[in-house]
Amino acid sequence: MPEITLATRGSPLALRQAELTATHLEKVLPDTRCTLLKITTTGDRKKNWSLEKEGGKGLFTKELEEALLEGRAQVAVHSAKDLPTDMPEGLTLAAFLPRESAHDVLVVKEDVAEPAFIGTSSPRRRSQLKVCFPKAVWGDIRGNVDTRLRKVANGHQAEATILAAAGLKRLGIDQWPGLVFKPLAPRQVVPAVGQGAIALQSTVGFAPTLAPADDLPTRRAVLLERRFLAAMGGGCHVATAAHVCGKSLLVFHEDHGLREIELPVDNPEEAIDALAKEMGAA
Repeated sequence: MPEITLATRGSPLALRQAELTATHLEKVLPDTRCTLLKITTTGDRKKNWSLEKEGGKGLFTKELEEALLEGRAQVAVHSAKDLPTDMPEGLTLAAFLPRESAHDVLVVKEDVAEPAFIGTSSPRRRSQLKVCFPKAVWGDIRGNVDTRLRKVANGHQAEATILAAAGLKRLGIDQWPGLVFKPLAPRQVVPAVGQGAIALQSTVGFAPTLAPADDLPTRRAVLLERRFLAAMGGGCHVATAAHVCGKSLLVFHEDHGLREIELPVDNPEEAIDALAKEMGAA
């Protein structure tokens, strides 16, 4: 029986995504068995780092990529939104699982009408929500999903935070004692590039093995979003966002605000490149 080793971070959400990947691969690749290789990344070790100040590029992906290049794993399971737009030579995005809901969720302490302190390490979220909460103080909040929920519920560090709906759903969390969950529409807060998608990274040579597992609509959407981000010279901790919404691309940039363009069926890449150029691509 063929065996595929999946490299994954050890957080509850990462492990859940790796389990979903294993189930998916074992379903579409007959007689395949998946095992998990849990890896601690730099981002996991540096729990007290400010991702915005210290930089977040590759903090949650580098060690997983090294496992692929060293042959310790055949597939690295990533939240697509964590992946930098550049990639080590010899590696590729071989497949995507069907995308979950991409929107964000505002989580607020139950007895708070308007949060005075909102915890998030994402400039993208902060820049867009400042319009709704102009008086709020913003700061970092780190930790796993349940850790951040506990911190807000206990009034520790913040009265509110913002989380991805996909992560909450995959963990089976739709409520929490003392907290109120408020979904944010994509046009209210444009999601991060790749948000809601699980990306499977492999060596170029192993990629054809994963072709039957690839969800093509998710691949198309995520790669178009990543094209815009790459053109803007951004990473996962820059106040830039892009989300394919039906036949349109929603984008946000802190210097240009919200924009929406129609994506031509034949050559959407050209429209994206033109928009990035118009917005002063790096």
